[in-house]
Amino acid sequence: MLTQATIDRTVAAALEEDAPWGDLTSEYLIPESSVARADLVAREQGVFSGGAVFEAAFRLTDPQVEVQLIVEDGEWFEAGAVLAVVTGSARSVLTAERIGLNFVQRMSGIATLTGRYVAEVAHTNARIADTRKTTPLLRAFERHAVVNGGGRNHRFSLSDAVMAKDNHLAVLAHKHASVTEALRAAKSRLPHTAHIEVEVDRLDQIEPVLAAGIDTIMLDNFSLDDLRTGVGIVAGRATVEASGGVSLETVRTIAETGVDVISVGALTHSARALDLGLDVRIDAPTDTAPRR
Repeated sequence: MLTQATIDRTVAAALEEDAPWGDLTSEYLIPESSVARADLVAREQGVFSGGAVFEAAFRLTDPQVEVQLIVEDGEWFEAGAVLAVVTGSARSVLTAERIGLNFVQRMSGIATLTGRYVAEVAHTNARIADTRKTTPLLRAFERHAVVNGGGRNHRFSLSDAVMAKDNHLAVLAHKHASVTEALRAAKSRLPHTAHIEVEVDRLDQIEPVLAAGIDTIMLDNFSLDDLRTGVGIVAGRATVEASGGVSLETVRTIAETGVDVISVGALTHSARALDLGLDVRIDAPTDTAPRR
């Protein structure tokens, strides 16, 4: 969940990185009395995400700057739409501009890409989910954007659920341990609320994993035929997640195999920042103001 505390902490750090000793250009070029109005304008179609983050960039720079959000997070918009209006000290608006844009462009890009994946599987029961392949320290921002695009969040961190992947199973195999018994032993020690997911990459691994009573089984890099076979083997005994080789071109056929969840790392690690711009108009109240 993206909280206000997380937003303010992260945005404050970004502002400090960008202007550690102030904005030299604005302070020496723009008169202190100048007032600006800036429109956040969409250069292309997309899904909006990060309104509160965009607002925080200006508020934390100058509490007197006003930000009016025209669209809400999760709302589709067309090219040319005005998404927000910023009014206040021109110096403050120009200082916060890049940080506000960086966040809202990144988040809206993720939301837009997620929305396209969700649209591809809308005729099925499959859910589109993100992964832990997020930008360090920006996970809450990027996962909020996934939800804005209609996707679902996977476990937030390593602390949230048990997820035994191929490397975990390889260690167990090296120790000559039974996967079924190892999973059962782990389950017996876990809180009853803890979710257990196991990744497999072969059909013959499914039954030993299901025998342990796990909650979700991930079929990793399975062919379409093997995905259909795997769904049949599981037969409702666990949630079936498909992962690996997922793209906008393949997600529809993957969903049509009958899987419950499709996890897509590309939602966060490969999303393109959406093209949004801040069109600034500066009111110059005195003759000493620079002329355009």
